[in-house]
Amino acid sequence: MPEHFVGFCGQLSTQANYHAASIVVLPIPFDKTSTWMKGADKGPQALIDASQYLEFYDIETDGVVLDNGIYTARPIRAASSAVLIKKTDLAVTRYLIDNKFVVALGGEHSVSVGVIKSYARHYKNLSILHLDAHADSRDTYEGSRYNHACVIARAREYTKEIVSVGIRSMDQLERDGMDRKRMFFAHEIFNSETWIQKTVRQLKDNVYITIDLDVFDPGIMPSTGTPEPGGLGWYQVTKLLRAVSMAKRIVGFDVVELCPSHDKAPDFLAAKLVYTLLSYIFADRAVPKLKNK
Repeated sequence: MPEHFVGFCGQLSTQANYHAASIVVLPIPFDKTSTWMKGADKGPQALIDASQYLEFYDIETDGVVLDNGIYTARPIRAASSAVLIKKTDLAVTRYLIDNKFVVALGGEHSVSVGVIKSYARHYKNLSILHLDAHADSRDTYEGSRYNHACVIARAREYTKEIVSVGIRSMDQLERDGMDRKRMFFAHEIFNSETWIQKTVRQLKDNVYITIDLDVFDPGIMPSTGTPEPGGLGWYQVTKLLRAVSMAKRIVGFDVVELCPSHDKAPDFLAAKLVYTLLSYIFADRAVPKLKNK
């Protein structure tokens, strides 16, 4: 990669740009443990490429979050999960010390482990909001504790405050170990009027969000490695994210499991999701947060 390169939203990433930016976009093109379709390592670049075609004015928040400065970091690459976690933890810790808001782009879902490790050490009383089609809470899968099917089991080693939304696929052993109050199954929320409020109430004041794109219905997000029918729609997801942003302090997030194909619409959806959530977060930072009832 050249010294100066075009990153998220078509922004030129330079050292000067880093110092001026409030937001760091961190690509993690790792795809060593995917269990069906491969290609998630191409996801970060596909998302970044699509982001150049966004309209930077956000209608809903009446703002331009790009004005806060967005720096795209050099990708983190590793040959193994153990090395990836170490490198990611070190990088994210450095960005947090520099007071940057970090957005990690996967890559398969195991890339979140190193990011969450760093965030859990940096922020006290951290909750994780987990949006996904799959519970991802197996202790091991295919001989690995760092398989993408184990990311929530590893996250629990850093915080027990995890709320999962959109789940519609799990192993029986995962069911036996789940906290039912913090599990919002897709079939239970698709026609509910209260699930968002209930989700928000389960979260602590500081929230990290991990978004596996297969939380969306494959009708609008077919480009994932393990698609599941019956997923959430765009406005279900964004309504939840806005509610969390208004009531809590979102300290960071990741978007993972984009497995790009010839169809560019899912790449654009992923880029729009990143930009929309950033718009919510930075629009709501000046607004007093609501207290849990």
